[in-house]
Amino acid sequence: MRIDMDTCEEILVTITRNKTRSLLTAFGVFWGIFMLVALIGGGQGMQEQMKAQFEGFATNSGFIAAQKTSEAYKGFRKGRWWDLEMEDVERVRSIDGIKTATPSFALWGQTAVYGENKYECSVKGLYPEYEQIEHQEMTYGRFINDVDIREARKVCVIGKRVYESLFKPGEDPCGKYIRVNGIYYRVIGMCSSEGNVNIQGQASEAVTLPFTTMQQTYNLGQRIDVVCFIMKPGVKVKDVEPEIEHRIKAAHYISPDDKQAIMFLNAEAMFSMMDTLMTGTRILIWMVGLGTLFAGAIGVSNIMMVTVKERTTEIGIRRAIGARPKDILQQILSESMVLTTVAGMAGISFAVLILQILESAANDPGVIKTHYQVSFGLAIGTCALLIALGMLAGLAPAYRAMAIKPIEAIRDE
Repeated sequence: MRIDMDTCEEILVTITRNKTRSLLTAFGVFWGIFMLVALIGGGQGMQEQMKAQFEGFATNSGFIAAQKTSEAYKGFRKGRWWDLEMEDVERVRSIDGIKTATPSFALWGQTAVYGENKYECSVKGLYPEYEQIEHQEMTYGRFINDVDIREARKVCVIGKRVYESLFKPGEDPCGKYIRVNGIYYRVIGMCSSEGNVNIQGQASEAVTLPFTTMQQTYNLGQRIDVVCFIMKPGVKVKDVEPEIEHRIKAAHYISPDDKQAIMFLNAEAMFSMMDTLMTGTRILIWMVGLGTLFAGAIGVSNIMMVTVKERTTEIGIRRAIGARPKDILQQILSESMVLTTVAGMAGISFAVLILQILESAANDPGVIKTHYQVSFGLAIGTCALLIALGMLAGLAPAYRAMAIKPIEAIRDE
């Protein structure tokens, strides 16, 4: 397609001949491409934010807790409360397909004290294996280890919010002693994890003790709150749920038909549902964005059809003085592509600006964790789509213009 200064000037004159109509037509394309790019970039940012909430949490994990029975069984009344025990951890761990199992116990409404500072927190008792289920991001020190468990050491790991309330910013808490319910524990680490997926309260608001220390301090005996487990690669949580249920019910004299006594939390199913939701969201975003963009392109085509009809005499005269059908085709297609491309590039630029503002608002200064931007490849693809839409929008009007016969056009005038 040959483009020279005369052609460019002619395109500009044609587009600006009816400024209001051209502006409204361009706005349809502008809004369509803006919606497409903004929805894709915004959707990507939202997905990154959601993934950040799950970061560090094992996607192939499951959890078991005891609840009130709903069936009488072997002399035990209906509505009996019962407790999981340490032996249940071994029962679960011994099931084929389970990689590891670990107990968890927590108490809420406890008060941690350091000097004059206080913070109301939860106290958790955990084993080192728990880090395989919920990753502990350590800013200072370390997490609980096997020696802490074996010797029941009076040590603890504090959460980020506990640290911020008890210590000065930048102060290393390791080696310092905090008091919880009148008992002193030496701080061995500070966990900065703040994900929204957690078991028995957020790690940021907890003081974590070795499980054996918590057993002795709070006289728990063999009682535990939750059995946490993760699966071996290729094995699903739902595959072992019936066996887990059978073993635990048999050990605690619970009716095999009791559907309420054991609470299962299948994190794997929850994460799978979130993946499905994200996929559906992406499809919806593309459908809405492309639909809006195609609506704008159809508007361009309609306006070009009207413009061709208004210029019937002009086109007829051009044909009469020697213009070839190909020249008329090029002229109409050029006008359509220029209108579509200019409006589209303005839409892309505005969308990128809005996404940049969103990205700045969603992240801390200097630390970008969530990206509200489209990739370079997508931007190039969008530009190519704009050019293609401009050509498609101009095809029907262009072929109609080519079909105009000089004699009939001049006679109509």
